[in-house]
Amino acid sequence: MTITELPEQSVQSDPKAKGVRLERCFTKEGVHPYDEIEWERRDAKIGGEGGTVFEQKGVEVPKFWSMTATNVVASKYFRGKLTSPDREWSVKQMVDRVVDRITKWGVEGGYFATDRDAQILSDELKYLMVHQHASFNSPVWFNIGVEGVPQVPSACFILSVEDEMGSILDWFKNEGVIFKGGSGSGVNVSRIRSSREQLSGGGYASGPVSFMRGADSVAGSIKSGGTTRRAAKMVVLDADHPDVREFVWCKAKEEKKAWALGEMGYDMSLNGEAWRSIQFQNANNSVRVTDDFMKKAIAGQEWTLTARTDGATLETVNAHSLLKEISRAAWECGDPGMQFDTTINDWHTSPVSGRINGSNPCFPGDARVHTTQGLLPIADLFERTKSGEDIAVYTHQATAERPGSGVVTSLPIAVMQNGVSPIVRLRFGNGAELRCTPKHRIWTLNRGYVAAEDLTSDDHLEGPSLSPRRLRRRPRSARALVRSACGADRPPHGRWLHDR
Repeated sequence: MTITELPEQSVQSDPKAKGVRLERCFTKEGVHPYDEIEWERRDAKIGGEGGTVFEQKGVEVPKFWSMTATNVVASKYFRGKLTSPDREWSVKQMVDRVVDRITKWGVEGGYFATDRDAQILSDELKYLMVHQHASFNSPVWFNIGVEGVPQVPSACFILSVEDEMGSILDWFKNEGVIFKGGSGSGVNVSRIRSSREQLSGGGYASGPVSFMRGADSVAGSIKSGGTTRRAAKMVVLDADHPDVREFVWCKAKEEKKAWALGEMGYDMSLNGEAWRSIQFQNANNSVRVTDDFMKKAIAGQEWTLTARTDGATLETVNAHSLLKEISRAAWECGDPGMQFDTTINDWHTSPVSGRINGSNPCFPGDARVHTTQGLLPIADLFERTKSGEDIAVYTHQATAERPGSGVVTSLPIAVMQNGVSPIVRLRFGNGAELRCTPKHRIWTLNRGYVAAEDLTSDDHLEGPSLSPRRLRRRPRSARALVRSACGADRPPHGRWLHDR
């Protein structure tokens, strides 16, 4: 099988033509990657409390794939109506749809030196996909190669909203479009005037928390990427906003209503009536704080809440008390989180482009969580809990006098996946590892800050080590790690890059 519908490259006749030249790493010339593995047909089926929630018979997958992988791919990423003859039924179709379209775009854009290089890219990508060495993010699987659908590959969008009704309504609309395409969104609502500030025509403003209700309803009404996946959404408010306390407690107060409904007999399952009856359930909330706030919290000093319209001080609160409220609300319902504005912007990789004021919610799937069944990757915990297995997670019930004395086990009452983002794994000479984004800046003794993907074997780092204060040397760069997957340095299963 070869890539399909490749347009001719006008630059082919030019002996001086420039473009990407590639070499094979995993594949062989003349041998399609699909022909090197054994395929089988199986039925994809997902059960729920009310019976079967998804079923597709005769799904073709590599024989070594798990049933979990089969169910996820068939239910989330196969395109076409389930009862339609145009519905995808094979992993080959799904991978071909995406990779062939990407390769076609590369040819049309003149990215390849020759057609052979285009074919190599196609074969190598298909090998990586079917062997599960890497994966595209969800929006790529949702959109790329699907006719009549916007070809949106990005998983994360950061929006801005101004203190103006047109901008606020655009926020609702833009998030809806983003969620429909299978992507996630983050927004900082701190520019919206507080409920304690007056409008130009008289009366007082609604405040950002009020408008968050509308955005939450939009997110809850749209299935991400046209599937049953929930929207991935982050809402941020600066710690000096006059409505910060209302923001801190908005989700905790709503969840108290859900518990009251549960005691009255309402369904408390993930999609149950109790949770559908309350608000703020479709977003992660975070308070954005500065170093100045944290220093004042430590010292127990006063912190000013300022008007959005003219910067006037509307209230003075104790920073330590506000931080305690944030902690208490997070203990009760998991939100709000915290974002450290000073640190984020100190590490800004493109500071000339402007400040970073918000983020998008991400959680790496292989991050391990302490459970009663040992340390489990969050992705495994998610799948097993979703399938109905009861696994208790160790949490802190309260701040204890002695470390560990406040640790308790609790069962998750709801689980959801909120998006996908690529990361890289760095290996050090002493066997230690660090997982971060490719652009994450690492402090080196010889070159200062260097992006993780640009580290080389000549760079030196000093940090936590398996032996006290040991100076270690980077054996290879992140890029070299990927390339070395062809040879002796290849890790188990060849997985240097992870999609989630």
